[in-house]
Amino acid sequence: MKSTLLNMTAVLFGITLVASAGVGFVNMITVEPIAEAATLAALNEVLPAFDATTTEELTIDDMPITVYTATAGGSVSGYAVQSMTKQGFGGVVRLMVGFTPEGEVVNVNVLEQTETPGLGTKMADEGNVLLASVKGRKLESKKLVDGKLAVTKDGGDVDALTAATISSRAYVDAINRAWMAY
Repeated sequence: MKSTLLNMTAVLFGITLVASAGVGFVNMITVEPIAEAATLAALNEVLPAFDATTTEELTIDDMPITVYTATAGGSVSGYAVQSMTKQGFGGVVRLMVGFTPEGEVVNVNVLEQTETPGLGTKMADEGNVLLASVKGRKLESKKLVDGKLAVTKDGGDVDALTAATISSRAYVDAINRAWMAY
């Protein structure tokens, strides 16, 4: 093959095409196992020890909600609810909320958020004020506004992140949806 601009361009295009197809193929193969591993990690963070889970798909307020019922030794050890809201300052906020069979919040794991760095993103930090307001508590014992959790600025008793009220409201909205599904 003669070294001309057209030949070099065709070879470079061919190499790029093969490399792109390879990357796309690898992504197609690995996207589902990676998502399953992330879900299992989130379940382990928000649930008491469990042997197996069953899944139920729901729709609340036109948003998909997934309820995982965890069992250990043949009895229910807890429930994890993957919830979401579209009311975040940066868009969608997706959470995994764990409940004991009695209704106490075990933990909350932020799965997805695009909030303002350094402000709203603090909702994903371990030990943040939002998590501290609900972790280890039965939500019905909290100060409810119209039957739902609310941040203190809205009359509830869930502490909000400083300078991130919209993000805090989104976090609480997603927890409310998880609580409804529970």
